Amino acid sequence: MTVLLRVDREHPAPEPIARAAAVIRAGGLVAFPTETVYGLGANALDSDAVARIFRAKERPTFDPLIVHLVAAESLREVVSHVPDVAVALAARFWPGPLTLVLPRGPQVPLAVTAGGDTVAVRVPSHPVAHALLAAARVPIAAPSANRFGRVSPTCAEHVLADLNDRIDMVLDGGSTQVGVESTVLSLAGPVATILRPGGVSREALARVLGEVQVAQELPTEGDSLISPGTTLKHYAPRAVVLLYRGELVPVLERMRHDLSQHLARGEKVGLLLVDEDSPAFAEFPVTTARLGSVDSLEEVAQQLYGALRILDQAGVSVIMVRDLGSEGLGLAIRDRLTRAAAGQVIVVAEGTA
Repeated sequence: MTVLLRVDREHPAPEPIARAAAVIRAGGLVAFPTETVYGLGANALDSDAVARIFRAKERPTFDPLIVHLVAAESLREVVSHVPDVAVALAARFWPGPLTLVLPRGPQVPLAVTAGGDTVAVRVPSHPVAHALLAAARVPIAAPSANRFGRVSPTCAEHVLADLNDRIDMVLDGGSTQVGVESTVLSLAGPVATILRPGGVSREALARVLGEVQVAQELPTEGDSLISPGTTLKHYAPRAVVLLYRGELVPVLERMRHDLSQHLARGEKVGLLLVDEDSPAFAEFPVTTARLGSVDSLEEVAQQLYGALRILDQAGVSVIMVRDLGSEGLGLAIRDRLTRAAAGQVIVVAEGTA
């Protein structure tokens, strides 16, 4: 039976944190909140504990894990070399939602890195995550606390829906703030490369690094990955996701047209909508989930995974949503929706709606 311990987000009490840390040190699994999503944590230096993560999540071994540290000063516990650029990035963005891919230290089990010679590391800013790392006194490997490939959890209830009785403990610190995972940045090549967009924007990284590129190639099925969360289908609900991209007016017209077709076939459709788009679909008898305002991508990111779960719980077979661009957090939102749609994006040109 999974134990649920509620903790205050800002000031977590020592007793539940100490209990969770003891579970980690004993080789167990603890789900805990970070500023991005809930993570499923185990001692990153314990191969058996790491293997339990993969079994609980039904996660393929080719998908590596992120190692969470209590502070940047702990980097040398898990990496073999800390380049100057990593020091500069850590000074600017840690604690926070940025993961750096660096050379693996020999003490990190190969299971953590999918057999690779690099390891993904970050320092989370959530007070509960920080308290757990400090009390555990070991690096904690922690992918999202959900079944592999499914919608990531942003509250303890989501964790229990996926992993109850599969893990030892959940620290319930309320809803997460960012709502999408960390940005994963590789420093292995001549140009810093975003492998997974996330809570730190490309624009923010460019202000520190100058040139930053975004990886475009999708991995081949079964290949070992450098970064977690980069399989073609990921962050996915049970329903089929249809993602529409293009100029606003023709996209909304095409969505209305396609929605009518789905309803005529008797399908149960769900809509993921920003507030500004809701009037365009007011007359349709469909289940909708609110994302927030298009003027606040921070709110959209925070609401995204919960909204997908709401539509799944409603039993819809199709989810329709429009792309919100690639500026700021829009790039991370686009990435998650593209993977939820298994890469199938409906590009709408003007005059074709």
